Amino acid sequence: MAHSAHPTSYMAESAGSARISPVGEFEAGSFQEFVLTYTAGYFGIDDTGSLKIVHRFASDMGKPQFDDPAGPNFVTVEASNGAALAVEYDGKRNVRPWDKTLFIRVVKGFLREGDQIIVRLGDRRSGSPGMRVQTFCEHTFEFKVLVDPWATYTFIELLEQPTVAIVAGRPVRYVLVGPTIRRVGEAFRLGFKGEDKWGNPSHLVSGRFRLNSSAPVEGLPNEILVDSGSHATIIEGLRCHVPGLMHIDVRTSEGTVVARSGPIQIAAQTQRLAYWADLHGQSEETIGTNSARDFILFGRDRAFLDVMSHQGNDFQITQEFWEELNRLTREFNEDGRFIVFPGYEWSGNTSLGGDRNVLFADEGRAIHRSHHALIEDLSDVATDAHTANDLFEALKGEDCMVFAHIGGRYADIKAAHNRRMERSIEIHSDWGTFEWLLQDAFDQQYRVGILANSDGHKGRQGASHPGASLFGAYGGLSCILAKELTRESILDALRHRRHYATTGSRLILDVSANLDGGGDLFDDDPAMGGNVVERKDSLGIGDIARYEGHQTCLNITLHAASPLERVEILNGGTVVKDFVPEGDVAASRRIRILWEGSEYRGRGRQTIWDGNLALNDNAIERIVPINWWNLDKCLDMPDDRHLRWEYLTTGGFGGIEIWLSHPRGGEILLNTEPVKAAVLIEGIGSEELRFEAGGLGRRVKIYRLPEQNTMYSLEKAVQIPLAKGRDNPLYVRARTEDGHMCWSSPIYLID
Repeated sequence: MAHSAHPTSYMAESAGSARISPVGEFEAGSFQEFVLTYTAGYFGIDDTGSLKIVHRFASDMGKPQFDDPAGPNFVTVEASNGAALAVEYDGKRNVRPWDKTLFIRVVKGFLREGDQIIVRLGDRRSGSPGMRVQTFCEHTFEFKVLVDPWATYTFIELLEQPTVAIVAGRPVRYVLVGPTIRRVGEAFRLGFKGEDKWGNPSHLVSGRFRLNSSAPVEGLPNEILVDSGSHATIIEGLRCHVPGLMHIDVRTSEGTVVARSGPIQIAAQTQRLAYWADLHGQSEETIGTNSARDFILFGRDRAFLDVMSHQGNDFQITQEFWEELNRLTREFNEDGRFIVFPGYEWSGNTSLGGDRNVLFADEGRAIHRSHHALIEDLSDVATDAHTANDLFEALKGEDCMVFAHIGGRYADIKAAHNRRMERSIEIHSDWGTFEWLLQDAFDQQYRVGILANSDGHKGRQGASHPGASLFGAYGGLSCILAKELTRESILDALRHRRHYATTGSRLILDVSANLDGGGDLFDDDPAMGGNVVERKDSLGIGDIARYEGHQTCLNITLHAASPLERVEILNGGTVVKDFVPEGDVAASRRIRILWEGSEYRGRGRQTIWDGNLALNDNAIERIVPINWWNLDKCLDMPDDRHLRWEYLTTGGFGGIEIWLSHPRGGEILLNTEPVKAAVLIEGIGSEELRFEAGGLGRRVKIYRLPEQNTMYSLEKAVQIPLAKGRDNPLYVRARTEDGHMCWSSPIYLID
């Protein structure tokens, strides 16, 4: 069986050449003018032949336009011999991962050898600011050129391709990452970096920075000297001998605090520690950015992860690349320091089960692909697993885990699910937030844990800013509660759902349930043969127990780096209790307006919230954007009574906070396509006013916060009534003022 998955190399030496000007390094997200010159080869280009200039799917370089010479991303093309050219842009006109295509056709005339096509990307001759460079770093950003010289729609990939380097800009914020839970006297490390406005670790950080801790830390230097050129600084060998909650600050030499770690719990005794993981992302060998080696190094040394995994689309993973991935995971895995799992993304169509992630305990395992669409070597095609159920069958007996996720092809866990392998589901990533997947699991009486990962395509595993494309959220993180940092211990925690998920923040979350009279704790899900192992009076995150009581006392401990905005206890997706900050909300001038949700489950899930706001009989003193990741999207305040904005959601949320001149008077007039509303300001309190808009959880929420919110921590014990005749999956969901969320994996109380 012959199978061609790529452009032809036939006569490539006679297909011509291309060069780019200027070359060198360019700041991510900056505006530039590039001139790409294609010089025709021996065959020239025949009448109706064409040229493609293609970029990766992941690239968020500005979208070329041809109508506004003074606008951004203006592109012109011309032939040196005067041949007439037609040009258009199509985001999906080439074989992945090189989807994004500037397509140029010769429509009148032809090109001889030596004739040229000149493409000005960001042509500034008529006032355009230029082409907006992609917002993330890439060592070799490629302007890949393909030519159809014979007008047969058979494209030849040029032997040499023009490239430039995309580098970070100057730092606009600083980040200090420490551990979350460590034992008294146990060694830990800190990671420090500066990020540019698009979230790239900056190599332009320099100077002296002072370190201050709220508790004594052995080995902590008074200051560090950061030299320009370093993307991150790691300080190792630190210990704290005083139990309690602490944090560490970074200050300038003048004393200004520029970064604060998340809360750090130093425990006198604890069975499990907290390890931060991003178990899902891709590199340039599939559909991501930069190499698989760079991918791992970023996660370890610039995002300061404890655990990670490469999850490339299976239909792009050749046998050679699969072997290389296994070599890399073996090389970088180091007990006690950094754990990296071999794995891949099974990428079946939704009709056949949808995306699953496969995580192996060890190297050397077989890859069972969903198909070979982009792999020309069909020697192992018999090992393919075309459906999710085929995958589960193929993985029988393997030491592995599977988790469902939502990406391009959303997982349909109602159609296919394996309780033994699929212990958790991913409900947040760069693609958005997908709590409906968790509801699907509850509806089917599955007992799953909750994960969040990045599914990053931009080379920033563990600190995955979504950039300026259709990714709608900052990448998530999973906090795994394990006895030690080894593959065996991490996998044991994953199998028992001992983890919680965040949308990218690092916080402390502990949930336990007291059982009056005790309950029967299972060693595994009884639906697949789990046995009772002991009688327990208290359960922790992820536990499954049989309990005959009518209520339980749920204990919550939550410590965050940003004030808590809302903390909710849920039973099977239904909120049964919530907590909001205390304070004089009635007199507060601080109003939040959030929009959230998605159109539907598939790729076109984006909801456009472009709109405006007007105030009657009040005025805006200042505004605060919430989750405004895409800096290309405007948020303008033309005067003190009006706002206008551009925004999209893909399941998560964003919005604005407005500070009013007066706390009570006047009216807010909100105008977006999904929701239009007139709201009296005096009627806004701490409880959310909701305006539903169909779709999947699509709505606007308006509420009031206290002007000074000091609720960084919450410790509560709450009696929760239990339903009979069904599972009671009890979990906590919280939202912090900085726009992040978290979810604990449920405690399952069953009859």
